[in-house]
Amino acid sequence: MVAPRDVPLLDDAAGRLIRPYTVSNGRTRPTTALDLLSLIMATGISPADQLGPEHGVALGLCEGPVSVAEIAAHLRLPATVTKILVSDLVACGAVTAHAPAFHDVPTDRSLLEAVLDGLRRQL
Repeated sequence: MVAPRDVPLLDDAAGRLIRPYTVSNGRTRPTTALDLLSLIMATGISPADQLGPEHGVALGLCEGPVSVAEIAAHLRLPATVTKILVSDLVACGAVTAHAPAFHDVPTDRSLLEAVLDGLRRQL
């Protein structure tokens, strides 16, 4: 896995050297419907299009199933920008995206209440 300091265009002292939306060429919406918990997996197909360095880093993170949120954290990019990069990779066939397995299952209200009670006890 790529360490955050290995992400292109980052400087330890200054931070990101290029604005996040420059990475997405000014686009603000992904072409593929992705959730933060969508699981992304590399297909082994190399992108035919010339993509940016962040695309390469994102693709390198997808050797095993990884969520969009994890990719965003490693790239130090906003989730929306990361979704755009991942949707570019989906479009060229380099990765596949799957909704999380529990996405269609409604959350049990009693479970949520138990979690809330536990959090209140911790505070």
